[in-house]
Amino acid sequence: MIKTDHMLDHIAKHSVRFTESAELHPLIQAASHAKYVLLGEASHGTSEFYTFRADLTKTLIKEHGYSFVAVEGDWPACYEVNRYIKGLAPEYSSAQDVLQNSFNRWPSWMWANHEMVELIDWLYEYNQSREQKIGFYGLDVYSLWESMEAIVQYLEKIKSPDLAKALNAIECFEPFHRKPEQYGISAAFYGEDCMSEIMELLQTIQQNKKTYEDDPEALLSLKLNAIAASNAEHYYHTMVTNDHESWNIRDRHMAEALHHIGNYYGQKAKGIIWEHNTHIGDARATDMASEGMINVGQITREQYGQENIFAIGFGTHHGTVIAGTKWGAKAEVMTVPTAAAGSWEDILHKAGAFSKYMIFTKENQKHFREIIGHRAIGVVYHPGYEHHGNYVPSRISDRYDAFIHIEETKALTPFNL
Repeated sequence: MIKTDHMLDHIAKHSVRFTESAELHPLIQAASHAKYVLLGEASHGTSEFYTFRADLTKTLIKEHGYSFVAVEGDWPACYEVNRYIKGLAPEYSSAQDVLQNSFNRWPSWMWANHEMVELIDWLYEYNQSREQKIGFYGLDVYSLWESMEAIVQYLEKIKSPDLAKALNAIECFEPFHRKPEQYGISAAFYGEDCMSEIMELLQTIQQNKKTYEDDPEALLSLKLNAIAASNAEHYYHTMVTNDHESWNIRDRHMAEALHHIGNYYGQKAKGIIWEHNTHIGDARATDMASEGMINVGQITREQYGQENIFAIGFGTHHGTVIAGTKWGAKAEVMTVPTAAAGSWEDILHKAGAFSKYMIFTKENQKHFREIIGHRAIGVVYHPGYEHHGNYVPSRISDRYDAFIHIEETKALTPFNL
């Protein structure tokens, strides 16, 4: 049982009250040494999580030399944004245009929203005067069909001899009509899969990579689309029989994609990662570990060293959020109720009903290692049942390097709500 009074005293001592992003400068300074700064969120539909992450991102780029932003989004859609901010996509008239036309698969609101417009506009303008332009990329694994189509379009454009194998692979998936669950059932239960076609294409592209070296970023995109297609096949193949392993496939893919992006920008490059708290907070500090689950926060700490990763969790006590009642349902504004009694968010609120941040140090970590429930809201959400599964048992100071608590938050503003 959490000793609430004990925790309240330490929060009061080690937290800093803030009202605007300019007051987060000490937190930015603490994060700026890291190769990768991981910025979390407690939901995929909260306005302040986007706007504060955007402000942190801009400062890290301007003042500390960060080279790219990588997000919990699909590679093909995010690569269109990357092209736009680098001045390589004249077909898009504005940031809203590229976001609205690129992100059309549910839950589109995660990136096709008004909060993202300001950041994409800023990145576009910032890149105008730079030779080494800031990049924007997607790390997620869902884009099986989109990545296959992107590969075919590129190979057609450059008249590559590898086109035949790409067409053979995409043809294998056609009977499933872009329905991952149909492919997953067919692959898992009937042995009818496209694994060999995907692997053959991936191996061919890897073997012939010198053919594509005239355009290094196009080669990066070709490689990442091929990896996304391969890992997506594995993900959909697995998800119908083993939910925990499919989670691990997804997070391993995101870490693999980050590795390739980092290599493209060079050994000294630094990146900023936007993902849900459940991805960026170290899985070993949660009950995920007992289920055999891993995540990006754990993998990157293990791969690059804990000193080269700085993970910042985000949370709220109450407000509103954008979510759906089921997968594929219409997005709607929902109430985020006051945090469950005894949860991390509840105790932060009781320590003072205002926004605050904390940096976990060697000196204070020991005070925040007791296991405590920590709210997590997904794209599917039922506020009335929140207390039955939306709190992740966590050792907060082991899960994150810092935490930003926003007392009251409001829903994200999608384009098409």
